[in-house]
Amino acid sequence: MEAILEFFFTYREAVFIVILSIFLGVEVIANVPAVLHTPLMSGANAIHGVVIIGAIIVMGHADNVLALILGFLAVVLGTLNVVGGFVVTDRMLDMFNKKRNK
Repeated sequence: MEAILEFFFTYREAVFIVILSIFLGVEVIANVPAVLHTPLMSGANAIHGVVIIGAIIVMGHADNVLALILGFLAVVLGTLNVVGGFVVTDRMLDMFNKKRNK
């Protein structure tokens, strides 16, 4: 517990910025109209591709088990988000195709 408190006191500005960015992100997403959620998710795929690359770099330079586990989790969660974004985008684009007569 002492190590965690020391980390927070050492990097309190960075922790403060992360907490503020979480609140800002929630506020921005909450005010987006439902019509724009799917195009925004499609655009977020590129951002999560960068997250995956960064996580792979972190895993490559991991000097302890915690960094390796966090890097692996970031790769898995980023990949799930990218795949989910492509699936939703594909379904959205299928809505604009003409219906075929069967």
